[in-house]
This record gives sequence, C-alpha cells and structure tokens, in this order.
Amino acid sequence: MIKEVINNQALFSQWRREFHMYPEMSYQEHDTAKKVAEMLHQFGLDEVHTGIGGTGLVGVLKGKYPSNRAVGLRADMDALAMEELNEFKHTSKNKGIMHACGHDGHMATLLATAWYLAKGREFSGTVHFIFQTAEEELTGSKTMIDDGLFERFPCDVIYGLHNMPHVPEGHIWLREGAIEASCDRFDIEIVGKGGHAAMPESMIDSPLVMSNIIIAAHTIVSRNVSPLESVVLSFSDAHAGSGTYNIMPKTATLKGCIRAFDETIRQLTLKRLKEVVEMTAQAHGATATLSVREGSCPATVNNPEQSQLVAKVAIDLVGKDRVDANCRPLSGSEDFSWMLQQVDGCYFFVGNEGVSLHNPSYDFNDNIIPIGASMFIKLVKHNLPTK
Repeated sequence: MIKEVINNQALFSQWRREFHMYPEMSYQEHDTAKKVAEMLHQFGLDEVHTGIGGTGLVGVLKGKYPSNRAVGLRADMDALAMEELNEFKHTSKNKGIMHACGHDGHMATLLATAWYLAKGREFSGTVHFIFQTAEEELTGSKTMIDDGLFERFPCDVIYGLHNMPHVPEGHIWLREGAIEASCDRFDIEIVGKGGHAAMPESMIDSPLVMSNIIIAAHTIVSRNVSPLESVVLSFSDAHAGSGTYNIMPKTATLKGCIRAFDETIRQLTLKRLKEVVEMTAQAHGATATLSVREGSCPATVNNPEQSQLVAKVAIDLVGKDRVDANCRPLSGSEDFSWMLQQVDGCYFFVGNEGVSLHNPSYDFNDNIIPIGASMFIKLVKHNLPTK
C-alpha cells in the first residue's frame, strides 16, 4: 500500500462522509459536482471541465514527463431515492435520498488518487479524472460520451472500481470478459376489449393475454438459449383493472428487465420477446407492443490485457490470497460498460463487507479508500512510466 495514502485515511474519510450527508439524484448532482470541482482546483490540477453530459466533470492532470498517452479513471456521483435508516452522525440530510451504493466512497477514492498524484506528478502523459453523472439510471456514462467525453479527453486505457459488500474487506475481485450483465428495461402494453366479467364472449380478455405472455416469455430462456449460456428475464410489475370484481379491463401492462452477459444472447432474447408479445396477443384477438426503455446498457466487458494488469497490480498490492482474478460475473448492471466499449480497460471490485448495496442501512467502508486509491495510483504509474 502507498504509505502517504494510508496516513491520510482520516482526511479521505472526512471527504466521504461529507458527500454521504448531502446526496443528490441522477442528473441533479449540482452541489456534488461543484464540491468535486473545487477540490480538484485546490489540488492544483491543470484543468477542470464541468457540465459534461449535464453534471459530469473531468479533471486533467499532466505528469512531469512528456508523453502522448493518457489514462482515464472514473467514479460515479449520484445517489438513490431511499430513506436512510442509519443513525450515525453523517446520515443523509437530504430527505428521501441516500448514498446506498457507495458512490460517496468512489468519489473520495478518486479524489484521494488525484490529491496524491498532483503532489508529485511522478508519471508521464496525462490522467483524466472522470466524475460521472447518473450511473443509477444506467445512462450517465453514455450521456457524457455523447457529449464528447473521449473526443475532448482521449484515453488509451480506462479503469473503474466498485465497492462490494459480502466480499472480505480489501479483497480485490475481477475477471476477463463480461463481469456484469447488460440491462434492458421494457414495458408491454396489451389492448383488448373491456366488458362485463359475466359475459366473456363479448370481450377480449387483456388479463388473460397478459398471463399467457408471462408464461410464454419464460420459455425463451429454457427453449431458445443454450443451457451452457445464461440470461435472466424478469417481470417486475403486472397491472390490469381498477380494483372492481365484475368489470374486465380493456388494457393491461407489464414491466420487466432482461440481463445477459453475451450480446448475441441479449439480442436473441429481445427479438424473441417481441415475437412472443405480439403473437400471443394476436392469438387472442388483442394487440400488444413491447417498448425497450432508455437506460438499457450493454454488458460490462473487461479487456483481457488490462484485466491481467489489474490482477498483477492487485496481487502486488494486497497479496495473492486476497485477489480473485476469475470471480463469478454479477447479474447486476453497470453503465461503465459504455466506456469500455470505447476504450480498453478493466472494472474491478474492492471488498467492502457489511450489508448489501441499495439497502437503507448500508454504509461505505472507509478502510478501503486507501486500497482503491493505491490501485488507481499504481495503474497510472504502470501505464505512464517515467522511463
């Protein structure tokens, strides 16, 4: 571990807890971004650019030695619409909003990295510190890219991390290839013909169509996808009617999501779901439409070479027995995936222990800030050596 980073953990913890107290929702991280920008200026970064994709920002730090190479490091800034149940002093002051995913800790980790590197600039080339908006919406990364992120701040490689509860404190997990799943959120609207519940012959039963769509759709996984592959198709909301006992509704709606690690499997599942929705409705004399919502994102796929480098750096930092370089992929989703489609890189986990993410009793483990920052610093120095 880097001694100076460890010795300043109390300072980094203070930063993190201040972020925790004042969380902001996706695309609304105005005060958070302002605070981050002020700190980057205080550290002496060469440039700080704000308003990228809305509230995203990038700090630019140039090393002592000339080079055309650049490394990107990314942290997310947004919080969740949750009421916090913790009772410590740094609980959220913004009612109904909480840093329940550790983005407060991710920001503190990246700021600690910038603080350290800015003090000596002992590297060649440039580091771009990317503070991203709206990860929880799974759109912020793409929004920043569409706003010219990599045209303005080109990167040869890029890295991101996430704390991970239920992984031992300070252990580092990663894998080559897909480490998190794609996410496609969908809506289905079914239109039949309403009527009296006692006269089924005079109507088209939209709740029945809805039920058959659910049953038929689940056969996509079991009968269209190889048992050696994986995909998750879940219906999370089903609605029809107005609460009465004898009025059959004209319309019914479904919501759900699809998660996959392989793009071919993802596209197959989307295609078959559309066919199942439309054909099932047609068989009952109804109509139905499938709409995939904004917020879909591809799987998070790590570059093999960069994954091997991250594993090497992690082993050197925390020891081989605390690194899993072939961890099981997670079926959750992460919009860092869009950045990895543009730039070779690696996304890795740092063990946080404690309760699960998106839990009202969650809190980031400040002990892992020096580990994450040391990883970032050593990755910069491996990619931007002084000789």
